[in-house]
Amino acid sequence: MTGQERVDRMFHRREQDRVPRHESFWAETIERWQKEGLSGDTRAVLDMLETDFHQLCWMWPAAFPGEEEIVSQDEETKVVRDAQGKLVRYWKDKSGTPEHLGFECDSRQKWEKVFKPALLDSGLQVDPEATKRNLAIGRKRGRWCFMAGVESFEETRSLMGDEITMIAMAEDPEWVRDVSKTFTDVMLRNLDACMGMGIAPDGLWIYGDMAFNHATMCSPKMYRELIWPDHKRLADWAHVHNMRFIFHTDGDVNGVMDLYVQAGFDCLQPLEAKAGMDIRRLCPKFGKDLAFFGNIDVMVMVSNDRGRIEQEIRSKFEAGKATRGYIYHSDHSVPPQVSWETYRFIVDCVKRYGRYS
Repeated sequence: MTGQERVDRMFHRREQDRVPRHESFWAETIERWQKEGLSGDTRAVLDMLETDFHQLCWMWPAAFPGEEEIVSQDEETKVVRDAQGKLVRYWKDKSGTPEHLGFECDSRQKWEKVFKPALLDSGLQVDPEATKRNLAIGRKRGRWCFMAGVESFEETRSLMGDEITMIAMAEDPEWVRDVSKTFTDVMLRNLDACMGMGIAPDGLWIYGDMAFNHATMCSPKMYRELIWPDHKRLADWAHVHNMRFIFHTDGDVNGVMDLYVQAGFDCLQPLEAKAGMDIRRLCPKFGKDLAFFGNIDVMVMVSNDRGRIEQEIRSKFEAGKATRGYIYHSDHSVPPQVSWETYRFIVDCVKRYGRYS
């Protein structure tokens, strides 16, 4: 059974030989593992895992593509004015959440006079030819091929910052609604350009973190009124093109699960365990409507305790396999505190407990 066949059968809740698999890693994780005996890079680990997925492209349309500049730097960090016009401080030699220092799009007037026109005039920010070539590679490997990008809530926060966004959602909801709609229009323009090459991917995988570790960043009512319509537009677009729709968000989204189902989402990823997401509870309630992708707790992984890790995988796989609508992934991405020896044990557990018999 190919990866494409396996994932398709998972979405239809049909018989599969095993649970489909995929994974994400910090760059520092791969660097550690190379010192501990890994021969190769991320692709070598994914081949060892026998991933079923293949990404075709990445789309995060910016207001000023290609205009990033370094404003200042020291030995450890650099301050950048990025393609969204904001100031951000990054570590030079390690991963981590960047520090946001200021946002140029800090008023509705600036949005309407500067940023909205720039975004609409930004042209294509994806390479349709490269997407088509990448699809041929994925098909040759027999994998489930998906286009990937960012949704409008993540874009709004990237453009305006959390504080400005949250205040605007309460005090000027039409501004937020306009940002969300405009960005989604631009995303769909890029997606349509790829489809214009005559390609037929299997899915659309959209990223956007919309929750903290205890709740969504806005109320379910605000989400439904301001952002949800554009999430539904993306899901509808995928379905019109015979694709499945996967939505990525970190955090506790238990309070909006019904809205995800109503929007037509096919799959939710990565189901952050430390934020209260648990497929052992979610599968019985939503497993007929949503596939679940992930939920293996990285905080258990970093313990490097084989007993705890095996129990985590065994219990989560039992819940997921009961619906036939489950895909293996960590609940975020594998951090460098996980040893190479431990990860090889994780892969062994995934292969052992992931078989359907």
